[in-house]
Amino acid sequence: MILQWLRKEVADTFLATVREMPPMSVPPASFEAGRNQHSSTKILKELLGEVPKDALKLLGITGMDLCIPILTYVFGEAQLGGTAAVVSTARLRQEFYGGAPDRPLFLERVRKESLHELGHTFGLIHCRSGECVMHLSNTVVDVDAKGRNFCTYCRTVAASNAGGGSGK
Repeated sequence: MILQWLRKEVADTFLATVREMPPMSVPPASFEAGRNQHSSTKILKELLGEVPKDALKLLGITGMDLCIPILTYVFGEAQLGGTAAVVSTARLRQEFYGGAPDRPLFLERVRKESLHELGHTFGLIHCRSGECVMHLSNTVVDVDAKGRNFCTYCRTVAASNAGGGSGK
């Protein structure tokens, strides 16, 4: 299953224990009928109320297409320097663009965007290095082009903000 695989990828990257929580419902109030999408900000707000007391971070994964008011869509959203982040798998699938399913490519995209949004929770902003997972991704082509790990600088900042080892 994708969540078990992602749990291991995140644990290996951040050198941390990662737990899976029971599924949550997408808040009905997050649906933007005029756009046929869900507000990532409203989902993020809901996630913040569900963070376990003993958790450092909470990452929500949804298959719903996400948006914010100023962008047509987003792959995810995070609370900068905060606790929670959300990632959508909808536009990370080749099928969304009319292509044939490509599981390895899909998993790589999910990994990159999950690490990217978690990076924001550790205080990281978008990185200029195209090799860094924190590089800005406006399109799925951008997701594919950027690196799969944190650059040295971003890894150091994330580790410092986490109070220990972080990034790989």
